[in-house]
Amino acid sequence: MKVLESLKRTYRDLGFGTSLLYYISEVARRVSGQRIRLTRYLIVAQPIPAAPFVKRPDRATLISQVDADDPRVASFPRPTNIIARRYAAENICLQAAVDGTFAGFLWLAFGTYEEDEVRCRYELSEPSRMVWDFDVYVEPRFRLGRTFVRLWDAANELLRNRGIRWSISRIAAFNAASLAAHARLGTVKLGYATFLSIGEFQLAILPNHRVPAISWNHQTRPTLSLSPPATTASHEP
Repeated sequence: MKVLESLKRTYRDLGFGTSLLYYISEVARRVSGQRIRLTRYLIVAQPIPAAPFVKRPDRATLISQVDADDPRVASFPRPTNIIARRYAAENICLQAAVDGTFAGFLWLAFGTYEEDEVRCRYELSEPSRMVWDFDVYVEPRFRLGRTFVRLWDAANELLRNRGIRWSISRIAAFNAASLAAHARLGTVKLGYATFLSIGEFQLAILPNHRVPAISWNHQTRPTLSLSPPATTASHEP
């Protein structure tokens, strides 16, 4: 009965197509010893609101921009080579601290973003109006609070000051909690990107690409160009 309930919950949260891909992914990953991976992302656009989500300030929470030479970077829960590559690409990191304790971070990329889980390059067609956000992370002990929303409030303030109207990102399509959290922020769906990886070989099915993109090694990767949604951004929080 527990298996049946789990199947029903997955179908309810993800829908039939994504649920089927999720179970295929799990079977392939386990049978191949991690050599075969099926990765699926939902590409979304989030309008930049005119006002913060949280009206009341929190003196215990501090959101600040962290530069590459900041000593706090050494404690980030990501490999040092990944962090170094992000800063080399001139990405921006906003860190949240609660009573001086690291609580999470959020990253922003302008113009382009090189995917670091699969091989893909995302290009923003209107960089003056769009930004790419990625790796929004909150420490487990702070996930029941408002750290996630306060990180976004800080990011939105920075983006409003730059004239940015849309934040584009990809969400792991198999992660129901992440999908729900972003949906509450008013995201607009732009399409799905699906990647099948077998060793170094990769096949990518991308929005607006008529045929799958094939990459044989780490020196080649497809490019996905992204444009703002046709709908007008809502600036109400």
